[in-house]
Amino acid sequence: MRFCPNLNWKNLFTKSRNFAASFQRASTTSFSSSSAAAMSNLQILKTKLCIIGSGPAAHTAAVYAARAELKPILFEGWMANDIAPGGQLTTTTDVENFPGFPDGILGGELMDRCRQQSERVGTVIYTETVSKVDFSNRPFKVFTDSKVVEADSVVVATGAVAKRLPFVGSGDGPDGFWNRGISACAVCDGAAPIFRNKPLAVIGGGDSAMEEATFLTKYGSEVHIIHRRDSFRASKIMQARVLDNKKIKVIWNSVVVKGYGDENNQRVLGGLRIKNVETGVESDLKVSGLFFAIGHEPATKFLDGQLELDSDGYVVTKPGTTKTSIEGVFAAGDVQDKKYRQAITAAGSGNSHSFTDLTGMISVEASKCNV
Repeated sequence: MRFCPNLNWKNLFTKSRNFAASFQRASTTSFSSSSAAAMSNLQILKTKLCIIGSGPAAHTAAVYAARAELKPILFEGWMANDIAPGGQLTTTTDVENFPGFPDGILGGELMDRCRQQSERVGTVIYTETVSKVDFSNRPFKVFTDSKVVEADSVVVATGAVAKRLPFVGSGDGPDGFWNRGISACAVCDGAAPIFRNKPLAVIGGGDSAMEEATFLTKYGSEVHIIHRRDSFRASKIMQARVLDNKKIKVIWNSVVVKGYGDENNQRVLGGLRIKNVETGVESDLKVSGLFFAIGHEPATKFLDGQLELDSDGYVVTKPGTTKTSIEGVFAAGDVQDKKYRQAITAAGSGNSHSFTDLTGMISVEASKCNV
């Protein structure tokens, strides 16, 4: 494939110099002189497709794009949203619901394999966090601290982070029970052997909490919903299902202040210390599992409102596609999916980010340059 004349290195250098100069001019009103100087030193790269993200959606998009000879650039982030490259799966242990691994696979290992596959087919990966984007004109611009990528199209696959409550024992350090009895995904982890026929607890009061609690009744001996208020905010029908379920008990006006280890195995969760917010009285609740169901926070702040978002901050996509409100910008995975939020569904959306439209768009652009 030949490149358009206006994409040769001489013109690229000229555009790069003009681009840097425009930042310097903007510095008189928007930046300090030191910030402008830093901008002018950015490494400028060009690509047909830039992918932002490091989870199943991002790497599936990368594999399809690279095999289509789009030579994608992928930014996997460096502890973006306080999570290592690879996304939420890196915070889990055994993944037993991803096809192809009958004995299960560690979340971190699964994402390492996805990354290796992306690189093998030709994806260029940078372990840098995208700080901002400019979707006002084509080519779109994607910024990190050291680079700016000019891309014909962009796939946003930055995911969403489950909200977690901070209390003693809730973390993933040596004194915490994260992934050792505490989780933020009942569908992902609820069927694990450590939870079967054991008392479990869910924190939350919305539809997600109702769904998680109902789901867990399939595996746990009983399920406690801990809610800091005296009423749920969930829809009436979801509340009715929970309140009519004999295996579910509600602990109203209460919060968790501590998680502690099992008396026979201090490495796994054995119970919770519960505090009534009205009386201040604390009590023990013996459970083997605790699930946060207080929502997710999509990683969309860096977009700075340039894409249409819903009321919860998720990227809005056109039904049946991953097209966003800006032509040429796509969203895949949990950043646009607040219903399923599973690795396999994220991967599925990554391979369907309108490649017919994307390759068609590139063909149109190429025809303008007679290639």
